[in-house]
Amino acid sequence: MSCLASCCASLTCGLCSSVASGISKKSARLAYCGLFGLSLIVSWILREVGINTSDGDTRTKEWYQIQAVLRVSLGNFLFFGILSLIMIGIKDQNDKRDSWHHGGWCAKIIIWALLVVLMFFLPNVVISIYVGCYLAAFTFSGILFIWFNPSGHDCGLNVFFIVMTMILAFVFAVIALNPSVNGSLLPASVISVYCAYVCYTALSSEPHDYVCNGLHNKSKAVTISTLVLGMLTTVLSVLYSALRAGSSTTFLSPPSSPKSAGKKPLLEGEDVEEGTENKKDIEGRPVSYSYSFFHLIFALASMYSAMLLSGWTSSSESSDLIDVGWTSVWVRICSQWVTAGLYIWTLVAPLLFPDREFF
Repeated sequence: MSCLASCCASLTCGLCSSVASGISKKSARLAYCGLFGLSLIVSWILREVGINTSDGDTRTKEWYQIQAVLRVSLGNFLFFGILSLIMIGIKDQNDKRDSWHHGGWCAKIIIWALLVVLMFFLPNVVISIYVGCYLAAFTFSGILFIWFNPSGHDCGLNVFFIVMTMILAFVFAVIALNPSVNGSLLPASVISVYCAYVCYTALSSEPHDYVCNGLHNKSKAVTISTLVLGMLTTVLSVLYSALRAGSSTTFLSPPSSPKSAGKKPLLEGEDVEEGTENKKDIEGRPVSYSYSFFHLIFALASMYSAMLLSGWTSSSESSDLIDVGWTSVWVRICSQWVTAGLYIWTLVAPLLFPDREFF
């Protein structure tokens, strides 16, 4: 199949470069649409002729057909994804990257063909990734049983947290594989791994004198790692969340922001009578986001960082430990449940409310 893909790509390379170079002078978008249409044609051809090229392989013809379509699509995705990253931040045609967008079609066609061909040499690891994520989630849950459920002690709460994590991973897979749900196994497996990690961080935040905390004998090493890595990640995550949420125009935007401009007519009746120029000079340009909400996010981030660094105001824990105590445990566990609830909601909401649009 790789040889067949190479032939298709090489035959179309010369045709595309000559046609695209002429069309792109008038419209680069038309040339890119043509290249995308060509990729669809190549996918269709390979799907129709995708046969087993190995006598010892027992896979069906349908399997090869699906693989051909997926691999051409992956090469196409990488090509346009790389271009998208390169073109970030272009504001005018004086930017050198503008010429990259409109020209260099011979090189771009060659790169596109190489990406498509190289995809056929990749091993079949897509399903392995799904299975690996789920195996990692359940294996990690088993390790948590060993660390946080020592023999000879009644650790029912820890067992409840770990079992609930495993149940959530199973529920994610069941819902994602339901034919009526527009879900995928890869996001479900990744969310499962994340929930297992959150469960671990919650259990490791238990007081180090708690008999069910299997890491209390290694408190010295945990303290040093938490002090360095935990502090860094916490500061970066808080700053990123505050900046992103504070500068967002999709939530609590002011009525005069560009986000809400489409809800008002371009010209009011008074503007036509009195003239728009004088009115614009008096009112000034509208702000693009809510200043109040921006500062509110930083205020909430300040309170969160205070609780985090003070161990949720628990004086019983060592000052060298960050985010340790029963309050921290329940905050992390609740955040895991909220994450699971939000992910499940994104899967079932379109079914419960078919008349609404979800993005």
